[in-house]
Amino acid sequence: MPEEQLLQNRSIEMLHDSLVELLMAIIGAPDDETLAREGDAAVKALDARLRAEPGRA
Repeated sequence: MPEEQLLQNRSIEMLHDSLVELLMAIIGAPDDETLAREGDAAVKALDARLRAEPGRA
């Protein structure tokens, strides 16, 4: 696997891990609007990254 692909996969993993952490934080503090905005941004970033890769989304 080319190094660029490895870096891209790692980036996706990092976005995924961040999203999981944010969702767990949101569950713990459902009224926190800042966490909600951060979670929304994380979902959009991960979605955009996955859509940019053929065959992943």
